[in-house]
Amino acid sequence: MLMSPNLNVMIKAAKKASRNLLHDFGEVEHLQVSLKGTADFVSTADLKAERTIRYELEKARPDFGFLMEESGETKGADTENRWIVDPLDGTTNFLHGVPHFSISIALENKGQIIAGVIHNPTNDETFCAEKGKGTFLISPHGDKRLRVSARHNLNESLIGTGMPFCGHGNPERYLKQLDAVIDKTAGVRRNGAASLDLAYVAAGRFDGFWEMDLKPWDIAAGIIIIREAGGFVCDIKGSEETSDILTSGNIVCANIKLLERLKKLIK
Repeated sequence: MLMSPNLNVMIKAAKKASRNLLHDFGEVEHLQVSLKGTADFVSTADLKAERTIRYELEKARPDFGFLMEESGETKGADTENRWIVDPLDGTTNFLHGVPHFSISIALENKGQIIAGVIHNPTNDETFCAEKGKGTFLISPHGDKRLRVSARHNLNESLIGTGMPFCGHGNPERYLKQLDAVIDKTAGVRRNGAASLDLAYVAAGRFDGFWEMDLKPWDIAAGIIIIREAGGFVCDIKGSEETSDILTSGNIVCANIKLLERLKKLIK
């Protein structure tokens, strides 16, 4: 695959940060952990990964702005471009020794996501996409182009989700959604890292996904990765505008055959 300079920079930053994450993951019981809120942990590994990613991206594109999970928004001299970064999606998995977490980096240009990278440090899988160029998986087993699942029957479909926890989100609303989806599908999975779930939709491992109340850094890279793999992404009201999805934090995605039916179940 032929990658642009921007995508090369994004992958390099993710892989560099992942080396430190893997080291800290091996020493998870010794990590110093602080509380950012109820059941919302920030580890030293999380902060260190963000610093590494910022350094690499800033070195390559010093004028671009940033929207990062831990340090928030930084305006750049270039007002048309900004990086949207989650240095460690799946922090709770990480802190419990569950090997399912990721680094997510997106490049936004004039309000549209034009490139995305989601990297899983534990198996060295990198899902990446650029606008108009398709979605690819780079892994130790070789590189390949990805397409979303072609399934068109809900009763054969495996759906990913995220659920409220410890005061975050709306459990009553979610349980109604879950009840509707469970009744019509082959199964529902909650893995604890939204960005990886979105990457799995792009790879056809999940046939669809939904979650509410997410942050832009959870979903920005996943939006373009799914769309470039032939999938469709919208918010709970049906808007496919990237700005609406990032603002609401409510996301539904699947192939074109399943999207409307999944959206109706969730509504």
